[in-house]
Amino acid sequence: MHKINLNKFQVATNETVRDINSRIMLNLVRRHQPVSRADLMRYSGLQRSTVSVIAGRLIADRWLKEGAVGNLPRGRRPTFLHLNPDRCGVIGVDVQAARTTLAVSNMDSQFSALETIPTAKDPSEFIARLSHRITDLIRAHPKKSYEGVGISLPGRIEVGSERLIFAPTLGWNELDLKTPIERDTGLPVKLENAANACALAELWSGQHMDAVNNLVAVAISDDISVGMVLNGQLVRGSTGVAGEFGHVSQMPDGPKCRCGNSGCWEMLASNAAAVRYYAESALVPKGAIGSKSDMATVPFGDILRLVEQGDSRACKALNQMAHHLGAGIAMLVTGLAPDVLMVVGEVTRVWDKVGPIVAQAVRQHSFTHAATRIVPAGSEVQSRLRGTVALVLQKHFNAPSIA
Repeated sequence: MHKINLNKFQVATNETVRDINSRIMLNLVRRHQPVSRADLMRYSGLQRSTVSVIAGRLIADRWLKEGAVGNLPRGRRPTFLHLNPDRCGVIGVDVQAARTTLAVSNMDSQFSALETIPTAKDPSEFIARLSHRITDLIRAHPKKSYEGVGISLPGRIEVGSERLIFAPTLGWNELDLKTPIERDTGLPVKLENAANACALAELWSGQHMDAVNNLVAVAISDDISVGMVLNGQLVRGSTGVAGEFGHVSQMPDGPKCRCGNSGCWEMLASNAAAVRYYAESALVPKGAIGSKSDMATVPFGDILRLVEQGDSRACKALNQMAHHLGAGIAMLVTGLAPDVLMVVGEVTRVWDKVGPIVAQAVRQHSFTHAATRIVPAGSEVQSRLRGTVALVLQKHFNAPSIA
């Protein structure tokens, strides 16, 4: 049951019905394009006259375009409809600790431009540089009508105000990115946590978008964040911090986490954890023998390359990370029972080695009958960018809220 909030609701009107039908039509065209009006009538169950009126309105508003004319043995030849690629451009931004990726996208998450800039440590400097690059991208691609800017961040966003609450890997807290970027670019800005963006991406354009209503995305970098889509709805919680499973303690006597707890999941199963495991396994520490405080660190990407080369130390570090990753995923499978759990991150490069260890840990620690499929995602940057596109466009394609 979806409970009606009697303190905050909107009654349905004739306009609400038209809005819902228009969004249904947009989604049907997006899924089946190119598609005729007759096919839309069959898919939707609406009358021919209603479909014609809605299609005409969407064409007038430039959401749809008419394309090729079909061939039939007799009767009126159908004109096929498809989304207008120039109607709605989106600037997608994926912010990470070292670099930020920007993209120009259409409604189908097809990127016509992609570039990266360093992520400045100072947030004011970062906002100014990002706004400048967004403006340059818009000028370089002037044919599109831009709908907005979607930004994915490795932190949590407050519901309502869309202020960044905290982003430990960036070192930013209580920051308003939305207002200055909107002022500088003249476009509306939507912000979302990186894991939530990955979950949205899968609903918007992933291989599970038509078949899955319960999906969990686990985004792994130097931290771990979780995005949850349950019963077809993105779960943010009342303040926007839902999904911080990375800071659930799994080993009370484990390493100290920056959140103040000890043995948090991200301290045991993140990229940074694998880097630490590899350094701790060194036979000869850097500096004084016996002192592990001055040990040389190897970037996580280099550890993965060593794993692919069969290096035993790197393999041991990765296996340790994978075991803890599986134990945490077992917690999610037991507690949420999603249809699909999607792992996003650089670690998926060696999923042939990590996946079996994760699966074994889940079997060991989860005793429910949940038939969750655990799958690696493709490019993490592409996934987050597709999520930012969905973030901006969902107001036109999602069911309107009336309760």
